[in-house]
Amino acid sequence: MSAVAIGDDGVVWLGIPRAGKKFGLRRLIDGVATSYAVRGMDGATLSVNSLFLDRNKALWVGTVGQGIYRVYNGEADHFGSSDGLSSDAVQHFYQDKEGDVWVVTSKGIDRFRNLPAKTFSLREGLTADSVGSVLATRDGALWIGNQGGLDILRHGTFAKMSSHDGLPGQDVTALLEDHGGRVWIGVDGSLAVYDHYRFRLVKREDGGAVGVIVAMAEDAAHDIWASYTGVAGNPPGLLRIRDLKVIENISFPPDGGALTLASDHETGIWLGLRNGGVERYRGGHFESVAKSGDGPEDAVANLLVDPDGSLWGATDHGLIWWKGDRAATLNSRNGLPCDSVYSLIRDNLGSLWLSTRCGFITIPASEVSRWQEQPEGAVKIRLFDMFDGAQTAHTSFHPSVSRTVDARLWFANDSFVQMIDPSHLETNNLPPPVHIEQVMADRKNYSPTDEARLPALTRDLEIDYTALSFVVPGKVRFRYKLEGRDTDWQEPGTRRQALYSDLRPGKYRFQVIACNNDGVWNEEGAVLNFSIAPMWYQTAWFRILCLASIMVIGWILYRIRVRQVAKAIGARFDERLAERTRMARELHDTFLQTIQGSKFVVDDGLEEPLNAEKMHRALGQVSGWLDQAIQEGRAALNSLRSSTTLKNELAPALRRVAESGVVPEGMTISASVIGDARELHPIVRDELYRIGHQAIQNAKAHSHGRSLEIALIYGHDLTLHVRDNGVGIDPGYVMSGREDHHGLQGMRERATRIQGQLTILSSAESGTDISVVVPGRLSFLYPGTGIFSRIRNLYRRAIRNHDPL
Repeated sequence: MSAVAIGDDGVVWLGIPRAGKKFGLRRLIDGVATSYAVRGMDGATLSVNSLFLDRNKALWVGTVGQGIYRVYNGEADHFGSSDGLSSDAVQHFYQDKEGDVWVVTSKGIDRFRNLPAKTFSLREGLTADSVGSVLATRDGALWIGNQGGLDILRHGTFAKMSSHDGLPGQDVTALLEDHGGRVWIGVDGSLAVYDHYRFRLVKREDGGAVGVIVAMAEDAAHDIWASYTGVAGNPPGLLRIRDLKVIENISFPPDGGALTLASDHETGIWLGLRNGGVERYRGGHFESVAKSGDGPEDAVANLLVDPDGSLWGATDHGLIWWKGDRAATLNSRNGLPCDSVYSLIRDNLGSLWLSTRCGFITIPASEVSRWQEQPEGAVKIRLFDMFDGAQTAHTSFHPSVSRTVDARLWFANDSFVQMIDPSHLETNNLPPPVHIEQVMADRKNYSPTDEARLPALTRDLEIDYTALSFVVPGKVRFRYKLEGRDTDWQEPGTRRQALYSDLRPGKYRFQVIACNNDGVWNEEGAVLNFSIAPMWYQTAWFRILCLASIMVIGWILYRIRVRQVAKAIGARFDERLAERTRMARELHDTFLQTIQGSKFVVDDGLEEPLNAEKMHRALGQVSGWLDQAIQEGRAALNSLRSSTTLKNELAPALRRVAESGVVPEGMTISASVIGDARELHPIVRDELYRIGHQAIQNAKAHSHGRSLEIALIYGHDLTLHVRDNGVGIDPGYVMSGREDHHGLQGMRERATRIQGQLTILSSAESGTDISVVVPGRLSFLYPGTGIFSRIRNLYRRAIRNHDPL
């Protein structure tokens, strides 16, 4: 004996690795061992290697070389290498917490699980692999329209009905059971009725075939309606049949016709049209229903009428719902995973089931009702896709879905039949354990241990995680959040990697949670704490140092600016003081002297008031001196006004000074500029102007020369020359000036203020030459002499040459 299994009912199963009458699989009851056989398995023919009872009380029998037998409810299913088993030599069984059964064979490990969508194909007993329609009848049987005949599933057994049994054809299309229990069958290009174990044909009034039947329905008056595609060049149409006779035949355009039919609860029939839309036919007239505003009308492949009179239509762009004048579309915008709907039906609980391009979808009745109230909202659905065994396809005939009396739903998919039992759907309530498998930073692996420390300047970070759920691994979904970077949960779907490329230095906490195939979440998930080291310039002390440096630099710049402002204000005060001093000197040396001389003349004339000749001479002299005082006052005012308005026109301003006022008879004046004129500092410009003004006035008043030359030289430094060919200056006055005269002294003070060098060369033979040299770094606003300075000077000259007058 190689294996033993004990059931809850006290039955003991014995497995012996040898076939024979007293060997193989035996059952021990009340101490008596007997050979065990059920439909599909004879225990005496097996060499049993292992036994296992799963949670559903199914017995798994592993054999030495005959594969696996699964015994449940008195029937056995066989699985061998021809069915995909890794080997027919089975060694062990194991069932995990989620209910999957794992099988160890001599060549591998296999996993078994119950699929919600079960398939019935040639292997299970179908006669062909071209299923076009399924019909559940009231006696509990399932009629299957197949190519080559009818398959009838009753009490778990398939039976075939073909032409040998009286079926008037081979290719079965549409099916219908009427109120009397008769089955209407579209077969080849005709329509037959099966009643009391015999077939009867329905023909047109002219005796011709009705055409290929695609859909049938029975109205409230028990008339049968059949939609056909047309044969022998005849257009498609709609038949109304009563007492096995065609009483109405409605033709459609060649590209029209009804793909599906549904009976109205009151009167008439609903038609889902091939060229789009839904119409109701009653009283000899067609009535169109309200159009959904979600796009063009699509071909309606299936119809469902609810007890409240509302209508559902399956299209390629979603499920359309009509009620009265209302119309709405339920599609991917409302939570469906895809838009193409092939067929629909309600189960015993009122939930809506859809066969779609992406699988079977169920929508609870409560969700359907809520959506009908708010068609813009989303619905909660459950999807059964390829991982659950679903294999959906569009069929050309109806019904493409039916519900048997045991509440199971049957779907035709154009090749085989699939069944879902809504009342026995297993739900995986086990939250999947979540694990972080690997951390990779810049293509280098790190152990996913807590408090992992990653190097500085980490750019590409990849965190691999997984969840242990083997029921449908492809449906395991994840959410993750990186605290310190993500503000909310990220939704990667089924992706098992988190990727980051913009993480800054610091501490992080990565949390990932997962749900199983039925949406049960493990809210605890897995957590990984890690940190990224900073570079030296990313550290806190470096930031503090930078902040402190910025504050110090800002304070220094502020102090420099304060000093600059104070210096500028001081310069303005000095300028005003200098201006007042200059005005005092000019008033003292010229204007006041003239006024004082005039007073002396008047006083002299008043000593002999009766001497008319002396008085007349005194008044004439006073008139001349007053005129000279007026000229000197105007000259002082002009010098003040010019000093505040001059810009770069220093040479023309000095020429105007020389030519204004009293010019000695016979004196010629010339002014020249050597070099390119440049922008001058305002203080330098004013001081130099006033030095030149004083020198020119002195030359005009005291030189007695025949020529006066003024030269302004722009070079590395700024130079001013005022030269005359007069009698020169007394050598005793060159250094200290005349008593009570401040002209030369004022010139020296002004030159010193702008760091200029004042030179006075004078002799009786050559006249006087006064020159002032001011350093260029103080004279010019842009003192540079490099290539950029030259380019800047060329640009300024070009601008000046193009400025309008």
